[in-house]
Amino acid sequence: MLVLVLVVAGCGGSKSSSGSGSTVKLASSNLGRILVDGSGRTLYLFEADTNGTSTCSGACASTWPPLTGASPSAGSGVDGGALATTKRADGTQQVTYHGHPLYYYDGDGSSAGSAKGEGLNTFGGKWYVLDAAGKAVQSAGSGSEMGGSGGGYGY
Repeated sequence: MLVLVLVVAGCGGSKSSSGSGSTVKLASSNLGRILVDGSGRTLYLFEADTNGTSTCSGACASTWPPLTGASPSAGSGVDGGALATTKRADGTQQVTYHGHPLYYYDGDGSSAGSAKGEGLNTFGGKWYVLDAAGKAVQSAGSGSEMGGSGGGYGY
């Protein structure tokens, strides 16, 4: 009975996602080569985060779910040495890249190829996709679909 209670209690909380075993890789987009999860979903950094620590929780984490997982792995084009984790306020481990906690944007949905969160200014800061060096990719046309005529990534 105690085990059941612990399992049920552990199921609550934010909408964080462990996205395909917390694999981080690069994919081609109209923004250049950017970080995505193992399923091709776009990953973002939040300018308001400081010293590798997430400042996004509550309503922010509902809109910008963190990429979580204790042992992230590097996919194609990603520097495995730059992947790490940071402990969130709720105790979960959030994946970081070059010190930036990584997030999804709820408005992108679950399909690969969308970057509607690019350049948005919400919850006290701007949100950007990342390049292979862990730098913010700042586009002139933020909030647009990525990719060519198919609206997705060109692998």
